Amino acid sequence: MYLLAIAVILSALKYLEIGPVANMSWWVILGFYGATIAWWAWADGTGYTKRKAMERMEEKKQARINKHKEALGMAPRKPR
Repeated sequence: MYLLAIAVILSALKYLEIGPVANMSWWVILGFYGATIAWWAWADGTGYTKRKAMERMEEKKQARINKHKEALGMAPRKPR
């Protein structure tokens, strides 16, 4: 996502001819878009995206369980 944000900002700066980006080649800026596509292809192909989503869901689930245990007056279990 960061690569895409950088590519969009560089594109805007190049189009508006602002700062040192005005002298850069369009190929450099297009390289950032290519790197973004390569990153997304790798992340989806290796399961990195799905694994991170599952980790976030597990953290939310554990936080919910701990919150309910505290409401019941039980101490949450320490992670193993």
